[in-house]
Amino acid sequence: MSEQSRRPSHKPYRRPAKDPVRILAFDALRAVDERDAYANLVLPPLLRKAREKGDFDSRDAALATELVYGTLRRQGTYDAIIAACVDRPLREVDPPVLDVLSLGAHQLLGTRIPTHAAVSSSVELARVVLGDGRAKFVNAVLRKISQHDMDAWLERVAPPYDEDAEDHLAVVHSHPRWVVSALWDALGGGRAGIEDLLEADNERPEVTLVARPGRATTEELLDLLGEGTGLPGRWSPYAVRMAEGGEPGALDPVREGRVGVQDEGSQLVAIALANAPLDGRDERWLDGCAGPGGKAALLGALAAGRGAALLAAEKQPHRARLVERALTGNPGPYQVIAADGTRPPWRPGSFDRVLVDVPCSGLGALRRRPEARWRRRPEDFEGFAPLQRSLLREALSAVRVGGVVGYATCSPHLAETRVVVEDVLKGRGGPAAEAEWIDARPLMPGIPALGEGPDVQLWPHLHGTDAMYLALLRRTA
Repeated sequence: MSEQSRRPSHKPYRRPAKDPVRILAFDALRAVDERDAYANLVLPPLLRKAREKGDFDSRDAALATELVYGTLRRQGTYDAIIAACVDRPLREVDPPVLDVLSLGAHQLLGTRIPTHAAVSSSVELARVVLGDGRAKFVNAVLRKISQHDMDAWLERVAPPYDEDAEDHLAVVHSHPRWVVSALWDALGGGRAGIEDLLEADNERPEVTLVARPGRATTEELLDLLGEGTGLPGRWSPYAVRMAEGGEPGALDPVREGRVGVQDEGSQLVAIALANAPLDGRDERWLDGCAGPGGKAALLGALAAGRGAALLAAEKQPHRARLVERALTGNPGPYQVIAADGTRPPWRPGSFDRVLVDVPCSGLGALRRRPEARWRRRPEDFEGFAPLQRSLLREALSAVRVGGVVGYATCSPHLAETRVVVEDVLKGRGGPAAEAEWIDARPLMPGIPALGEGPDVQLWPHLHGTDAMYLALLRRTA
């Protein structure tokens, strides 16, 4: 036997294939995990850079977007499934490995990608970003996951609804248990409603545009987008929906600032405040928490149509600059300042209409920022509570007697909505505000399921909007 024939045979080394789509998705997930970044801020520049390099076309961008957002939305479910397939606690799996596993699980259980392609592409990704040793671990785990479909896995890892309803819903619909409980309390009702809401949180939201009055029209936008791509808004007279997704930043009216990207719920809040009945003068409006500027731009345009002026105040200077950019070109008078609404520089009673869209948990926008559900903690509300009450008290001080204040949050959590308003009106934690409720429901005509009033809570599953809350108050003395 020759010397060569006695040598053990080895497979030649194969350099792992680099898949730009999955590498980009992995990079986005790492940024979300390591830097507490938000995917809606991280992903666009990554996609833009990939296009500039010539690596991506529109189909690649769509797949990368689906992989990132789908993985983040279903993270809780995938964690439970992965935990059932590894021999150690999930916290002992390195986060980059867990990201690759989650991307693979989403391809296997949440997309139509064939099983062999989902596994092989994930293993190749692991070889590129983790190395051969960890790629073997990824391969073993994903092969276990591939043995069952999503329904079968949920039967295995979710507790029965009758034994623990909240935990069942948390695993099946990928929300932390405490968020399920809080949303259920705010929504009320039985199982069907909460399941519809949680499912809506996991759906990809439409891109909604706002044609700023006096600067653009919905007809112009619909003509520009074309039939089948542009659809009228459901509720706002200024809204147009981009049915095919697409890039709003590529539209000339958006680049020119005549049109903005704004959820219809946010539009409705601004419109309701602008249309609230008012006796006497209607000359000075205030947006007391104006960043990043979407509501301020719409309010400014509505104010201009009445001959009124808008003051937009934002505490953070960099966000105030975003407000300035959003308002540039507004047809009427406006001013943007960096100011703290809890220690305002304006005199009491200076304004006729005031909006405070206060800092909050963001639980109403989980469709757009799915990672927020995993970052928030129940104790966060203790930090928001004093700020929200202080901003509302100062807003009521800033408006004249007979003027109107709109208190808004992008959250349905009762601790951030009606409880705040009632505490301020009843003097809990401070002097009682001399103000009365205005029924906000007639100011959103044609919109069903607005509740018993006088405040309004919008819902993703009922209205197709973010879960915006609005209370309207009139100062009485």
